[in-house]
Amino acid sequence: MAIPPLLEELLRAHGASGHEDAVQAIVRREAAAIGAEITTDVLGSSVATIRGSGGRLIALFAHADQVGLVVKGAGDDGLLTVAKTASWLPADAWRQRVRIQTTAGEIRGVVVGERSDTGPAWDTLRIDIGAATRDEALSVARPGDPIVLDGAPEDLRNGRILATALDDRVGIYACLEALRRLAQDPPAWNVAVVVSTQEESGEYAGARAVAERLRPEVAIVVEVTYASDAPGEPAWGDIRLGGGPAVLRSPVISPIVSDGLMAVAQAQELPFTIETGQEALSDADGLNGIAGGIACGMVSIPLRYMHSAGEIAQLSDVDATSQLIEAYARSLTAESSFLR
Repeated sequence: MAIPPLLEELLRAHGASGHEDAVQAIVRREAAAIGAEITTDVLGSSVATIRGSGGRLIALFAHADQVGLVVKGAGDDGLLTVAKTASWLPADAWRQRVRIQTTAGEIRGVVVGERSDTGPAWDTLRIDIGAATRDEALSVARPGDPIVLDGAPEDLRNGRILATALDDRVGIYACLEALRRLAQDPPAWNVAVVVSTQEESGEYAGARAVAERLRPEVAIVVEVTYASDAPGEPAWGDIRLGGGPAVLRSPVISPIVSDGLMAVAQAQELPFTIETGQEALSDADGLNGIAGGIACGMVSIPLRYMHSAGEIAQLSDVDATSQLIEAYARSLTAESSFLR
């Protein structure tokens, strides 16, 4: 199974936190083709809405940004100094190729630096772009230029794909495909796809700002989660590639929504698993208390080697996720209640 062209385009787009414009341009183009109403805001998030037969609103959230770095400066040796812009490990950046977005276009480099028995530290990492002096380096890259890992999409066996930025471009893709089908046969509720910014920074500013404005009754965060069948990864449940999406049960999640998602998955005979945790580590953590309270759910695509240049996901899980969020949106009626 080949990578769908839209997903491949999303994966190749440069989208460090706070610099998601290339991703959002793709989202807005696709949403316009669907016939959705498109709005934007000063933080750069996109909202694509289709109207149902009633006035109530469900919002599907997926984030545009990927983990990354920014240029801080340069040393006399021509190596760039960097700072992280997301919560990830320096070991996942060390010796990896990177793409730096500059005013003159994109340049390439490799992350270098000291490494001890415990691994590298952020303050020891540098980026080699081939410059021989500080002045040469800063003539092409200036402080604040965003940096992402360079991991081009590749097809693997069994419908699996290898790339950087699968977190969370697969979530965006699943939402857009669900919205495309919903637009062809509108449900009872209005449906908005929110492609948020700055999720990886941990402040969830993009999602929070949109939620304050839209005030949806229900929000489904469409994310990725750690696959437990990968060595050395955290495990929030028995979550495997090919096992379908994971439905989160957590204090920040409405049990009415999570139960509804699981009931819909069973009725549609869609594969799914359950994950649990104190928090969602996603936009969901910033949403449930907005605007007097939003009933939140989270559906996640299993992912191996998160926040690396070589993330792996399975396309059947992406498709099942898209089908689940579509079916859940269609299950909502005028009588649906989320009061507890």
